[in-house]
Amino acid sequence: MGRHTPALLGGLFIGVIASLPVVGVCCCLWCVCGGMLTAYLQQQNRPDPLETADAVLGGVLAGVIGALIASIVPIVLVSLGGGSFEELVQQALSENSEIPEEWRRRFTTFMSGRNIAVLIFVVNIPVYAVFSMLGSLLGVAFFRKKTLPPAPQG
Repeated sequence: MGRHTPALLGGLFIGVIASLPVVGVCCCLWCVCGGMLTAYLQQQNRPDPLETADAVLGGVLAGVIGALIASIVPIVLVSLGGGSFEELVQQALSENSEIPEEWRRRFTTFMSGRNIAVLIFVVNIPVYAVFSMLGSLLGVAFFRKKTLPPAPQG
């Protein structure tokens, strides 16, 4: 396994599970699990105990990869479904008559085109990276190999 393969697999786990419609609601849980998976895989690749810094770096990388996957998949699925995200937003706004017209126009403008993709990335990347990093720290606590004390000199 390569150096970044554990982070890639952890990120793939996070992205795929977080993209599922019903299961993906608990995205922070999946980020923690993906971070733990990354730390576990990192520890399996080395004979010595896993360093905390390596686990944190792997967890952050897994979180970023997972956030990219989890952000791209819903946008692609909505566009493949025949509609666009803009139409869904406009439909939701038209059903709520309490929102003033000026706010509807502003919200529709803000949620159109690339703005929604940028917003999703800006929110997902730090959240997924932090929770995946926390998961990798838990993984270090659970999966780190124990070091034996040095043999007495005698």
